[in-house]
Amino acid sequence: MSPAPATTIPALVTPRLVLRGHTAADFAGSLALWTDPGVIRFIGGRASSEHEVWQRLLRYGGMWTMLGFGYWVITDRTDGRFLGEAGLADLKRELLPPLGDVPESGWALLPTAHGRGLGHEAMQAVLTWADRALDRPETCCIIDPINTASTSLAGKLGYQARHTARLAENELTVFYRPRKTNAP
Repeated sequence: MSPAPATTIPALVTPRLVLRGHTAADFAGSLALWTDPGVIRFIGGRASSEHEVWQRLLRYGGMWTMLGFGYWVITDRTDGRFLGEAGLADLKRELLPPLGDVPESGWALLPTAHGRGLGHEAMQAVLTWADRALDRPETCCIIDPINTASTSLAGKLGYQARHTARLAENELTVFYRPRKTNAP
């Protein structure tokens, strides 16, 4: 089986945001994101090292090449400022029960971007793209049950809780969203 050809990462433009592929220049923004206590408290609770953030950036590019989907950088449309990251992944997590081959949605924004609807705007663009570009019946997301902000956002995006799963010592809620076949 030959490897999948490299995929151009599409830019997604919304009224306030530009979502684009990562570059090496995004390392500082990504490091700030994955070391911020307000971001990581529900995502493992541990700051990422520089090495881990660099590996994450490389993984993002690799997902696009191998899977045809991945993560975008979320930037402010007016000034290009790094606000966070969002997209779809297949992380082969050691989750029980496993997610299988369902693309996993994820989003993380710097605290300065919280409470303004930017996560919703970014993920709506991601899911609209996914509904058109991916031939998958559904996507999923996993959320710590005490993360009420992400649980609320998942509901606004059309995700519904289906079951709980365990990742290491953490119990998480797994949400699913069916593909919209009439996406614009």
